[in-house]
Amino acid sequence: MKIWKIFGKKQMTDIKKAKSIDQIAIFGSAHTPGDGLLAKEVYEVGKQLAEAGYTLVDGGGPGVMKAATDGAHAGGGKVIGITFKASKGMNYEGKDLSNKFDIEIKSRNYVERTLALLKAGQVYICFNGGTGTISEFGMAWGLAKLYFGHHKPLILYGKFWHNVIGAFIDNMIITPQEKAVYKIVESPKEVLEALNKFEDEIEKGKHKHIKMTKDGFSL
Repeated sequence: MKIWKIFGKKQMTDIKKAKSIDQIAIFGSAHTPGDGLLAKEVYEVGKQLAEAGYTLVDGGGPGVMKAATDGAHAGGGKVIGITFKASKGMNYEGKDLSNKFDIEIKSRNYVERTLALLKAGQVYICFNGGTGTISEFGMAWGLAKLYFGHHKPLILYGKFWHNVIGAFIDNMIITPQEKAVYKIVESPKEVLEALNKFEDEIEKGKHKHIKMTKDGFSL
């Protein structure tokens, strides 16, 4: 089974859904407070994605992950949580019992969890976060280059990403392909618009693994 395709395509509103995309993986900080601006933005993105008919995938933890789950449920959608139980002494937040995702997929360690998140998502939305988010973003970006033309695209949420990406371009060796696999957005509406733009690219023959295999790499 190439992807954990568990839920149907229930449409909650008239918002257009990209027909080739079903599952969206969410990356972002576990440490953002639930009443903070970032959590509120994630909640609204999750809600609108669910209303459009998408299933969300997150790491089952607090912060951005819980906000995404809560938003998806508010929009009538479903969430897949991919978790693992950290060993003693590990500086990792682990599963948040208040994150009431619908299906749990347990992994054995942090690396396996990251790979499982990357495999389950067809498109990745990267919110603000710390080193954990950086590692997820870096792996997703690297895979998009390796599988360019068959890749899974990224949505980078927040104006600050212009500075982050600009620093990479100014200081590192970034190829044209690596500049073509993401879109930077600043609102839930722009998230949905980006997904539909990816759909247009799929129809033109890009992102072939989304349409044909709904994977993008093998584990």
